[in-house]
Amino acid sequence: MATVVGTSVERADSPVKTHGKKVGMRVAGIDLAAEADRTGLAILNVGERESLNTQMTIDELLLGADDHAIRNAITQAGRTGIDVPLGWPQKFVEFVSDHASGNLSAPVTTDREWRRELALRETDRSIQRCTGVWPLSVATERIAYAAMRWAGIEAHLRAEGVSVARDGSGVVYEVYPAAALKAWGLQHRGYKGQKNSEVRHQLVDDLSAKFPNLEWNGHRDLCVADDNALDAVLAAIIALEAYLGRCEPAPAELKSSARREGWIWVPRND
Repeated sequence: MATVVGTSVERADSPVKTHGKKVGMRVAGIDLAAEADRTGLAILNVGERESLNTQMTIDELLLGADDHAIRNAITQAGRTGIDVPLGWPQKFVEFVSDHASGNLSAPVTTDREWRRELALRETDRSIQRCTGVWPLSVATERIAYAAMRWAGIEAHLRAEGVSVARDGSGVVYEVYPAAALKAWGLQHRGYKGQKNSEVRHQLVDDLSAKFPNLEWNGHRDLCVADDNALDAVLAAIIALEAYLGRCEPAPAELKSSARREGWIWVPRND
């Protein structure tokens, strides 16, 4: 059963500007798992007093988000951060297609480097170079199940006319909380699972110090109790950072691959 705390989500495709200040924007964060019961969904209510003093209030935090709740959140939020690979490596897609049709050219070698070229996206390599953190391979790890779920949700959203471009040029950003935490200089490993609630408690405190204008609004305990809830909040914060231009976009030479494979938005570490 879903756990919900908060208010309903209001439509906010773009922030309203009042005297040059953005107010009334809703930003969603989704920690997408293969099954709904492990999927976290957070909604931030955002108002900006100054360019670097963004007010954020967690209006809603839900565990057990099904496809309908996810689609509803994305269509009603201004921007959404999604913690799941939005696409597969292009070379892997071609490899599977060629193998299925019997047209795969014999490789010179099937060594580790050849397999790694198939398993990793351009954004995965970029994240490792920038942060030292390797994202899970959507081609070879179990995260593929969550990615399959997203592919189905994406298809529904596209059919509804929602711009869900995988490179972040639409209303969704692919995010990776561990890489963002590393970029912010915060604990990025060892905070998952029930046994690590004390680590999450410290991480929540550290996030409060990092973002003093984040209002937990009664949701701190749930974030300490469940890493899926915390990652959903992190996904929303990262999406807001990307929207405000504080994350690294795909460089010009990787834009075409980002449109197919997805692009992980990581906060600048400056």
